[in-house]
Amino acid sequence: MERLSGLDATFLYLESSAQLMHVCGVLLLDPATIPGGYSFETMRSDLEARMRTIPAFRRKLRPVPLEIDHPVWVEDTDFDIDRHVHRLAVPTPGGVEELADLCSHMAGIPLDRSRPLWEMSVIEGLASGQIAVFTKMHHATVDGVSGANLISVLCSLEPDAPPLDLPDLGAVSRRNPSDLELFGRGVLSNLTKPWLAVRLVKPTASLVTRTIERARAGTAMAAPLTAPRTSFNGNISGRRSIALADMSLDRVKEIRHAVDGATVNDVVLAISGGALRRFLDKRGELPSSSLLASVPVSVHQTSTRSSGTNKVSSLFAKLGTDVADPVERLQQLAVANAHAKDHHKAIPADTLQDWAEFAAPRTFGLAVRMVAGLKLAEKGPVIHNLVISNVPGPPVPLYFVGARVDALYPLGPVFHGAGLNITVMSSNGHMHVGLIGCGDALPDIADLAGDFNDELDALYDAVIGAG
Repeated sequence: MERLSGLDATFLYLESSAQLMHVCGVLLLDPATIPGGYSFETMRSDLEARMRTIPAFRRKLRPVPLEIDHPVWVEDTDFDIDRHVHRLAVPTPGGVEELADLCSHMAGIPLDRSRPLWEMSVIEGLASGQIAVFTKMHHATVDGVSGANLISVLCSLEPDAPPLDLPDLGAVSRRNPSDLELFGRGVLSNLTKPWLAVRLVKPTASLVTRTIERARAGTAMAAPLTAPRTSFNGNISGRRSIALADMSLDRVKEIRHAVDGATVNDVVLAISGGALRRFLDKRGELPSSSLLASVPVSVHQTSTRSSGTNKVSSLFAKLGTDVADPVERLQQLAVANAHAKDHHKAIPADTLQDWAEFAAPRTFGLAVRMVAGLKLAEKGPVIHNLVISNVPGPPVPLYFVGARVDALYPLGPVFHGAGLNITVMSSNGHMHVGLIGCGDALPDIADLAGDFNDELDALYDAVIGAG
C-alpha cells in the first residue's frame, strides 16, 4: 500500500469531464522486425507477460474514507489485460489525418478509475504498413520522465532481446487495508500538516523576497498572469484535437552550436514561438505581446522525496511571438532562459510537492467547477497561454515488443485557460512533436503542426546560411 503524494493526487482532484488529466502518446511501429511476424494476439500476450512484472501497470486507486487524505495504491486483484489493451483500425485511406482523428477521439474519453489508470490501443490499417499504439496514462501515475520510462520498460535494444532494465516504476501491495486503517492513517497525516505548513512558510517567504529582487534586477523568469489572450485561452470542452510533426534533431543541434549560449531547449522554444506566430497571424489574431508558456522541469535528480511519481516543477518562458526575425527570437530566448534557469535553481526542488500536500479533493473539485461554470478562464488576466515540454528520449533505436519504434509522439493534458499543449521528444536522430488542444478551440491544429518545419527551415537558413 502506497499513499499518493499530494502532487500526484492533485491531478485527480483537478479532473473533470472537460479537463481530463491523462497523458497520451502515439507510437509508430515497424511490424516487419517482430520475430515470427506481427499478430495482435501475440503482441497482447507479450505485453501481458511484461506488464505482470511491473507494479505500475497493476495498481489501482483506493480512496480514504470521507476523503480526509489522499488515496492509496493497491493491487488490482482482478487485473485483466483485455480491459486495457484494445485492437482498432483507422478508416481508409489510413493516413496521418485519419490516425490523428482516431487518437483525438480516444484522448477525449476519461479513464475508468475503478481499474489501473492506463490503456493502450493497437491501431492497424495504416497505409504506410506501420502499426500505431495509442497510450493513455493518468497524470496521477506518471509525469514526463516516469511516463517515458514506463514505455521504455516495454522496449528492448534488439527485436528479440529482453526488456530494458530500468529503475523502480512504482510499488504495489497485495494487502488491501481496511477502511478503519486508512481512516486512522489519514487522521495522523492531517495532524502533521500544521507543522509542515509552519516549516514551509519561512523558506517560501524568503523565496518571494528573492524573486522580487530578481525582477527588479531583470534576472527573473517571465511572470505568470502577463500573457495575452488568444482563442485557446478560455474554457475548454472535453473534445480533443491532435496533430503530429517531425523535425531533424541534427539540424536543431547545428543551430544550437551556431548561436552562442543557446541550448537545444532554447531552439525548440524558438521554433515553437515562430510556428505559433505563423499560425496566429494566418488566423488574424497575432497579439502584439509575446505568448507565455509554462515549461515543466523534471526534479527527479534533485528531489529528496522518495515517494510520489510526479517530481516536477515549472518555469515560465516568453516565446518571442512578437519578434519577426527568427535569429533575434532565438537570441532573446537564450538570454531569458538562462536567467529563468538560474531563478528556477534557486527554488527548492521539493517546493511544489510539499505545498501540494495541502491539496483537498472537495476544494479542488469545487474550484474546477467554479472556473468552468463562471467561465473565469475567459475573464481577467491569462496565467499562461500553453504548456510546452521537451523530453529527451533514447539516442538509439528501440523495439516495442519486437517492433521497431519509428516515432513516439507525447501528448500532455490541456487546462481551462490554456487549451494547447506541445510536447517534443527526441529519439534516434529525430524530434517528434505531439500537439493536443481543445477540439472546439483548435480544430485546425494540423495547420500549426505544419508550421514547425517551415519555422525550422527559416531558422536554419538564417543561422547556418548566414554562417
